[in-house]
Amino acid sequence: MHLPVLPDEVVQWLAPRPGGTYVDGTVGGGGHAKAILEAVGPAGRLLALDRDAGALERSRAAIGVLAERCRFVQASFASMDEVAAANGVAGVDGVLLDIGISSDQLDHAERGFSFMKDGPLDMRMDRMAGRTAADLLNELREEELADVFFRYGEEPRARSVARRVVESRSREKLSRTGELADLVMRVYGGRRGRIHPATRVFQALRIAVNDELKALEEGLTAGLGLLAPGGRLVVISFHSLEDRIVKHFMAEHQGRWESLAEGGRRWVGREPRVEVLTRKPVMASAGECERNPRARSAKLRAAERKR
Repeated sequence: MHLPVLPDEVVQWLAPRPGGTYVDGTVGGGGHAKAILEAVGPAGRLLALDRDAGALERSRAAIGVLAERCRFVQASFASMDEVAAANGVAGVDGVLLDIGISSDQLDHAERGFSFMKDGPLDMRMDRMAGRTAADLLNELREEELADVFFRYGEEPRARSVARRVVESRSREKLSRTGELADLVMRVYGGRRGRIHPATRVFQALRIAVNDELKALEEGLTAGLGLLAPGGRLVVISFHSLEDRIVKHFMAEHQGRWESLAEGGRRWVGREPRVEVLTRKPVMASAGECERNPRARSAKLRAAERKR
């Protein structure tokens, strides 16, 4: 069963109000969307986006009768401003982004996201568009692969893994998740700690395949632009690269007051202005982590648009 991460905290910081209009840019299994729809009541509305067509089907089923007040669109949250405009939505009261991969996607081996189950090296959120993980592994030069593994996965043995990939594909193209996981394991000499050696490489490939960091930057800008004054932006991230982008984005829009040499002061920052509501990221409780291990790495940040 799909369990949404930080469900109570999402409701707390998004603060959905009766009759409000909200955007869930990553509807996934529909857990957060259902909570929002229950809070906004019969007069409220939700625009639900996801790049994964299967996720839209699952969320519609999970939301049930409340889906009548929800508009489902297959699209990246990076283009939520365009999607909102096309659906007559503007000046929304809140935007939620739950970044990363869902348990539903991990559990299906044919999606290629998990090294725990053998399947095709796909990793595309939208299975009808873009290059697969296998394409990248078999086409990129060794130095390009090393850059992907280091930049997006912070993999300390990026060069060694890239070299082993190139050696392996010279004999036969890589096509299965099990092959890649075994290859990374051999680079580490078969040693396993608390975290599987292939974790960072799989993360890096998924981010590269879906251009996730660029999408996050564009989605944050689009989401903030959609908010009415007083509207809230809530973002859940799952690794340091994402959280760093979210933290810096909110800080830049919160800005700061700078003293002038001639006296007085001026505000320095990006428009539109926000108030950052979470001084530190909100983390899952020990109880939630026990019920839902995926919540262990979740970090929630929230900001409110001022004008």
